[in-house]
Amino acid sequence: MNKRLLSLPLLAALATACNSSSSSSTGSNGKPDLLRAALDTTVAPGDDFFRYANGTWLKNHPIPASESNSGIGIEVQKEVYERLRQTSIDAAKAKAAPGSNQQKIGDFWAVGMDSVKANQLGYTPIKPELDRIAALKSVADVQAEIARLIPLGVDALIGPNVQQDAKNSDKMALYLLQAGLGLPNRDYYVNTDTRTKNIRRAYVRHLANTFKLLGRDSTTANAQAAKVMALETALAKSSRKLEALRDPYANYHKMSLAQLDKLTPGLNWKTWLSQLGQQHIDSVIVGQPEFYQTANQLLKTTPLADWQAYLSWQLAHEFAPTLSQDFDRENFHFYGTVLRGAQSQRPRWKRVLDMQERALGDALGQLFVQEYFKPETKARYDTLVKNMVTSFADHIKQVDWMSAPTKEVALDKLRKITPKVGYPTKWKDYTSLQIDRSSLTANVMRANQWRYKYYEIDKLGKPVDRTEWGMTPQTYNAYYNPSNNEIVLPAAAFAVPTLLDADADDALVYGYAGASTIGHELTHGFDDEGSQFDAKGNLHEWWSKDDRKRFNQRVSQIVRQFNGYTLLDSLHINGKATAGENIADLGGIVIGLDAFKKTKEYKEGKKVAGLTPVQRYFLGYALGWQMHVRDEALASQLLTDVHSPAQYRVNGPMADVPAFYEAFGVKPGQKLYRPDSARVRIW
Repeated sequence: MNKRLLSLPLLAALATACNSSSSSSTGSNGKPDLLRAALDTTVAPGDDFFRYANGTWLKNHPIPASESNSGIGIEVQKEVYERLRQTSIDAAKAKAAPGSNQQKIGDFWAVGMDSVKANQLGYTPIKPELDRIAALKSVADVQAEIARLIPLGVDALIGPNVQQDAKNSDKMALYLLQAGLGLPNRDYYVNTDTRTKNIRRAYVRHLANTFKLLGRDSTTANAQAAKVMALETALAKSSRKLEALRDPYANYHKMSLAQLDKLTPGLNWKTWLSQLGQQHIDSVIVGQPEFYQTANQLLKTTPLADWQAYLSWQLAHEFAPTLSQDFDRENFHFYGTVLRGAQSQRPRWKRVLDMQERALGDALGQLFVQEYFKPETKARYDTLVKNMVTSFADHIKQVDWMSAPTKEVALDKLRKITPKVGYPTKWKDYTSLQIDRSSLTANVMRANQWRYKYYEIDKLGKPVDRTEWGMTPQTYNAYYNPSNNEIVLPAAAFAVPTLLDADADDALVYGYAGASTIGHELTHGFDDEGSQFDAKGNLHEWWSKDDRKRFNQRVSQIVRQFNGYTLLDSLHINGKATAGENIADLGGIVIGLDAFKKTKEYKEGKKVAGLTPVQRYFLGYALGWQMHVRDEALASQLLTDVHSPAQYRVNGPMADVPAFYEAFGVKPGQKLYRPDSARVRIW
């Protein structure tokens, strides 16, 4: 990666964190050491390794008013933003050929940045759709309107989604999933704690304020807000909890259309799916049947006026960030401040880039990798992936809880995992996507329609494209896809802010990229959920019953461990919902460490910036979770996210790793210390 030079905040951190001897604060290349700079040595590693590893960095990087968190991902994104911003500015000035990617990038940017035009237009870009909703005459019309709104990107009641059949990964199937809520998930509608009740009250006010912006008088706006809240609450009560959605068998119900009609008597699914563009379907996979039974009842019993209020709200909600300042601010106040704790809105140019990323991500990605992900960088991480796979294979062979026959199948699955590193071999074609300077709303709406056609219509009934990526290369993230048995590692996932890749020693890289990213994703193929899919990506039990029983005993241990962590006075991590991620964190650390032990740096054993190779490895892992969040965002994460908060993604697994105890001299009585018998061992 072509990185910027050290920033002033980091230099300030170096001045406060390093020892008086310059030799102890610099890396082998003579430059200030990033890991050393971040340390808070007033904290004992055995009490809070997260704070020890990242404390000084956190002190020097307070959360910006426009953000709900501050961390390494934000810092990487800053660099990505700056690059893509200049690309967009140049494209807007260029006289690019009509229909070219450069023309589309430039026009999207130009009209997106034109806040004056957005304010002049008000909500007129969505008025034709609002008028259609107002003209509905019956429930049959409601279903047809839902079919019209979903391709526009509106989350309207049902959740059709085309993806690989979990039990036949060579076939694309239509799933029907629970959907249609304006709050993040069911818990926000049913939990009775004070924090959640306050959020519900604020949400109803937000609904009413949005209706007022759409021209309703105060009485009508309040009445419509109450109707929307009642309808969504009914949907929420039939929605499954976060942890329940992680069971692939319990969320797989394949049905013929006749069976689906029987599940929801009175609904003509053949007609409805045809209106959604899903013709020639003989079966669907229903994720949560009880949700669709409730949706069916609501379509029969809820007054038409309530549906009109609901659909108007969902439409306005989807496009509020693209409309006038009043809509944008109201949307931010609730979803940014109330739910996430951000104190001010992010600059418009960043918000436009986010929309542009969703609309034209691959077009931007092609430009990104050409300049910023060089062949030598890709080669390094290709090799790192191979080393991590080798280490994982060794661990599978050595575990004492898995039988020999199951090990053979596990090793076969591991060998067949496809690694996708850096960027895709082919890019999405945006030829049919029209982008112009009429309005930001129109561009986003057409981009949503393009995505719907690309993913939800064109793929159904076609061969599975196993070369496709679900993330762009400029995304600071990664994933494991069980249906493809693949790990996808975008170029930006390997970026370390302010550090050239060539200047990053193996200890840092194996901890940061090897353990927290590559090893993490590899072990997802063998966690409590991924382990239920075979090497071909099919939902199929390939473990013996005894193996599964022994594995589940270990899973229950990590569930208990994380259930025991208390945050914000009384909230707890959901150990069951986060189990897969916690297993992957622990697995990535132990696998990455053994891979690192084969490197020259480990074998030489020389200290860098006063830190041993193994200490640097663990600090490199902690670097990957270098972040802090506002209380509001943390509370939301605990209800909606299958990932544990950053502090516990470091302290939780470290408390289970014997090598961590040895590296930092962790002793009984320290907060992270767990007796050997209590430490979770999986891989």
